[in-house]
Amino acid sequence: MCLEPRIPRPDRTPAALRAACAVVAPHLLAAYDLAKDQALAEALEYGSLKPVHACLNHWAALIEIERQPETAEAYHRAEHLAHIATTPDEAREHLTTVSGIYRAVAEMVRAE
Repeated sequence: MCLEPRIPRPDRTPAALRAACAVVAPHLLAAYDLAKDQALAEALEYGSLKPVHACLNHWAALIEIERQPETAEAYHRAEHLAHIATTPDEAREHLTTVSGIYRAVAEMVRAE
């Protein structure tokens, strides 16, 4: 069964990503605000927009995970299983799943 996305894919702007985060992952809003503020501070410090672009790309991927119910369920399940794993190999297996989901989604939103 393929569930519909919870919300439309937001634009990759600070305001649009924050608004989307408020809907699909409100518990992450403080982390979003902190990451955005840090990226802006780094951009000013280094005279480069690369930290801002990296932040927006990262949060676009996280929002994409959260807006897709099946993807979010698989991602969070693997995170949880990695956290409660009893061996390093078991944790590694679940973290490989987490990173695979993140990489696939990050690539997809970057390509659009």
